[in-house]
This record gives sequence, C-alpha cells and structure tokens, in this order.
Amino acid sequence: MIALYALVVVALALLISLLVLGFYPKDVQEECVVSRGKNNFLSRNQAFKVLSYNVQFMAGKDYVFWFDVAEADGPDSRPSPEAIKRTTANVARIILDEDPDFIFLQEIDDGAKRTDKQDQLEALLALLPEDYAYHTSAFYWKSGFVPHPKVLGSAGMKLSIISKHPISHAIRHQLALTPDNIIAKHLGVKRAILEAFVPLKEGGQLTLLNTHFEAFSKNSDTLEKQVSQVDVVLSKLDEMSIPWVIGGDFNLLPPKQYNTLKPNQQSYYRPDSEIVTLTDKFSCVPSVEDINLDPNRWFSYNSNDPEAPNADRTVDYLFYSKSLECCSKAIRQHDTLLISDHFPVISTFKAI
Repeated sequence: MIALYALVVVALALLISLLVLGFYPKDVQEECVVSRGKNNFLSRNQAFKVLSYNVQFMAGKDYVFWFDVAEADGPDSRPSPEAIKRTTANVARIILDEDPDFIFLQEIDDGAKRTDKQDQLEALLALLPEDYAYHTSAFYWKSGFVPHPKVLGSAGMKLSIISKHPISHAIRHQLALTPDNIIAKHLGVKRAILEAFVPLKEGGQLTLLNTHFEAFSKNSDTLEKQVSQVDVVLSKLDEMSIPWVIGGDFNLLPPKQYNTLKPNQQSYYRPDSEIVTLTDKFSCVPSVEDINLDPNRWFSYNSNDPEAPNADRTVDYLFYSKSLECCSKAIRQHDTLLISDHFPVISTFKAI
C-alpha cells in the first residue's frame, strides 16, 4: 500500500511538473514589437503588398511527418539541420523576389526540439534586407516538455508579422481550443490571432492580422467558434472604419471543394465549409469566384501525405476590409513546391 501511495505521489508530481511547463496565455494580451530602424510611415495613398506563408517550420518537402497522415503515424518527427537551412534560404529567396511590405508567417519555430531550438524568425531576418526593420510574434505552441512519443521535448511555434513600416503595438487574441485530454489541453497547440497596428503617415492606422486555425477538429465545433471569433474582430474594425488585412492558414476549404478531394482526404473537413461565414461577408484572396473559375491556379496546399501527392485544395487566404481595393493577387506555386506543404498567398492593396 505504501509503495502504491508513493507511486501515485510520484505520478502526480510528474504531471504537475509537466503542466507547469505549459503555456497559459490570456484571452487578449499585448505582444512585444521589435524595431530595428527608423523607416518611413506607410502613407494612406500608398499601395502595399502582403505575403502570407505557412513555412512548415522550415522543413521542406522531403518528409512525411507523424501528423501528416490520418492515423498520425507518419515516419518522420523532425527535419534535418541541412533541410532547415536550405528551406530558410528558399523562403528568403521568395521574399526578396516578391519584395512585400508586410509578411505573415505561420508555423515558424522558436525553441522547439524538432528544429534544434533555433529562433527561425531571427535566422530568416538575417537573410533579408534591413528594410524589414519591424516584427512581432505570438506563440501558439509553447512548452518546456511535451510527452508525446513523437515530440519528447520542448515545443515552440509562433505566428510572426514582419514589416517595412513601423508597428506601434501588437495584440494576441486566443482562439477557441479543441476539446481534448488534460495533457493535450495544457501542453498542446493554442491557436491565436496576432494583430499588429501600423500607423499611417496622415493619421489613423492599418491593422494587420495573422492566424492559423485548428487542423484536426472535424468532430467538434472548434473551427466554427474560431471563424466566429475572427468575424467579431473584423466586424469591430469595420465599425471603427479601420482598414485591415487578415491572412493565414485557415485550414478550411472553399465552398464545393470538398467533393473534389479523395475520400481519405475528405476526413479532415466538413462537406459544408465553415469558411462561408467569412467569404459571404468579406472580400478575400482568392475569391470564391476565382476558385470556381480556375481551381488549380488557386490551390494553396500540397500535402506531405503520399495518398495526396499533388496540390489539390485551397486553405490559405487573405481577407481585406471594404475600404481597401485588391490591385493584384496570386498564389505562387511554380517555384515553391519543395519549400513547404503550403504555397505563399500574395496580394497588393490600396485604399479606395
């Protein structure tokens, strides 16, 4: 009996130790803004380019990670240091070629065992011009130790916004969590919106938002809740007549695309996509009309799953306020196939 009691005490102590290492953000909290220059403020009359990119922790496309297949038993748990370095250089190449004013990054690691605890944002910034003098980030997976057999170490993954123009401040908004066991709830991914405020030369501001929705929640209402939270944030900005752009990996198909997927890939989604709440209300890149007219051109996701060897769906978008006009738009596919399982979404906007 004493031995059993001691075992229970040890188990509880280990559990408490693990939970202490978790990440417990507030529903809304300020995030640090890093400024490394004195660049010009963005003008209200100036067109600006946005690039949004899920960089898949700079892993490249030579792996099938454990979470890439429906059974969560993919063979790989981390990329090689060489792959990380090569992929970071390729992401920098795309940014240099596109020369965007603002960059939204998803799945960028910082402090994670799987990527040797590297701050991947700093590694990328070292390859970019000094013009990109401002950035802010928000973690959405952070833990000193994750006991999952495919992790067994630290986790650190964040949303980042990089800017050529000053950022005054930034806020992290916590999104709805997926119902889960106690370990996953405390030590798992906590999806978020990162909101950055860019002062305009003439007064007022442009608001930039970066997000990454839940990927494995078909059997819960998590995505519906996350869509609703974004809708509330964007609607409030519209009420205040503040121009905004939100981008990211929404993990949601456009209307009617579900039926074009193979049955084993449909298992990740619902037949009626939750994204319609946003596409019915706000302008987006690509638009539903774009996708219906030429779906292949607007595919943004190329799964690592061997059962889906080619790009076959759109899950990454840029939404923008009614006070902005889209001047150009593209999903860069032709030379990004080996960089990530996502393609960058790129658009230029100007005030109406």
